[in-house]
Amino acid sequence: MNRRSFVKVSGASFGSIMFASSIAEFLTSCTKTTILNNTVGGTVQLAIVNETSFLTPLNIPVTVGSNATLVPQSTTATIGGNSLQVLGYQPNGILGPTIRINKGDSVNIKVQNNLSEPTNIHWHGLEIPVNMDGHPSNVIDPSGSFNYQYTVSQRASLSWYHPHPDGYTASQVFKGIAGVFLINDSEETALNLPSGENEIPIVIQDKRFSSTGIVYSPSLMDNMNGYMGDKILVNGVISPFKEVSTRYYRLRILNGSNSRIYNLALSNNADLIIIGNDGGLLKAPINVKSILLAPGERLDVLVSFAGLTIGSEIFLQSNMFSSGGMMQGSQSFNILKFVVTKSVADTFSVPTKLSDITTIAESSAIKTRNFTITSMQMQSGMMGSSGGGHKINGKVYDKNRIDEYVTANTTEIWTFDNSQGMEPHPMHIHALHFQVLDRTGGRNQLIASEYGWKDTVLVMPGEKVRVIVPFSSLTGTYVFHCHNLEHEDNGMMLQFQVS
Repeated sequence: MNRRSFVKVSGASFGSIMFASSIAEFLTSCTKTTILNNTVGGTVQLAIVNETSFLTPLNIPVTVGSNATLVPQSTTATIGGNSLQVLGYQPNGILGPTIRINKGDSVNIKVQNNLSEPTNIHWHGLEIPVNMDGHPSNVIDPSGSFNYQYTVSQRASLSWYHPHPDGYTASQVFKGIAGVFLINDSEETALNLPSGENEIPIVIQDKRFSSTGIVYSPSLMDNMNGYMGDKILVNGVISPFKEVSTRYYRLRILNGSNSRIYNLALSNNADLIIIGNDGGLLKAPINVKSILLAPGERLDVLVSFAGLTIGSEIFLQSNMFSSGGMMQGSQSFNILKFVVTKSVADTFSVPTKLSDITTIAESSAIKTRNFTITSMQMQSGMMGSSGGGHKINGKVYDKNRIDEYVTANTTEIWTFDNSQGMEPHPMHIHALHFQVLDRTGGRNQLIASEYGWKDTVLVMPGEKVRVIVPFSSLTGTYVFHCHNLEHEDNGMMLQFQVS
């Protein structure tokens, strides 16, 4: 269901959906097969993960350089031993190739749209001109093509690419089209971090399947909370395993899910050593036992299997967490199994310093903007008459309206206010990076991955998060939005014009 069709049903009866407090109580007693009926969207599958046997090797996507062709298409992929209908950027698989370039490279990516609907590519995390950014209205029609051409001048980081057409983003991403975009630079290279087979891309996604393919058919409840699946895939594989040696590995982790938040940890309670986030390296490593990762966010993590015996099995898992709204955080589950198969001598040591990052002074901001987040409003059992959907400052997305006017080469403070909200919202700003100043309410503090440079920040219910945003010389009309893709497609996105 895209944003437009959602609005059409927003006035229908909502009588069989419980109020929020009742739903929360109901969820705590559900089994893995429980469903909730409603009269608007059919049935709502609860966000309960069913693990499988972790017997399939982890797939590592092929790597390409700065010149490539991507072909969004309907295809088939073997997932869980079954041949299923999916979307892909190449035949016979979901996810696209990993694009790896060096800072300063010129990129030339041709996209040939073989879908039956419009698509485009948003280069999430890249600071590039507006006509290359993948604005929701800059689409490639069926049978059409477009060459994305730009120069990457930013620091090393893990970014990614995915469709961003208005009203179709959530379905296209969920059905399989997305990919990793890696930038290298000399600063990162000098650290001699684990590389080659010891650097592992990990794209975490949840999916729903029928006997024939990936299912994307959100009910009204799914549009409220986000569309979540009961199977966890890593790099397109359900419950995979990865053979490792007794050494350090670098995990390049992307939450590519539509709406599911993960609380990542290792099953042996070993440290996750965070060295980078959305915008690249941190100042110094930070050791944690667990870390939240919202849709659209990335992590650069070192883990060590040194000292473990051959045959040891360690899981990357998601632990339970609180304050995640009605559907998030109430279950722990395994994501990826590591199996120690080889003993080696490892000479790598974790650097004490990673990068120089200048903290932006609040006094440098010329303007403060406040963005109040509101969820779908229920009025006397009916959807509110003001357009439905999740809103920012009481508005839903309109491609013909500019919501904020910004001056190039200036700095601003933006506040995302979810203090009255009931659901988590990962807020993403296109074509720039910001620093997170503070969080009030809820968790009431920053977490380890929120230092350094970010392009997406998680705002939990009851929280206000302030970010300081340095705008560059890039001009034009960009968007910012919630990266819960159901929220985005149902209107939780505004436009800002930089001039």
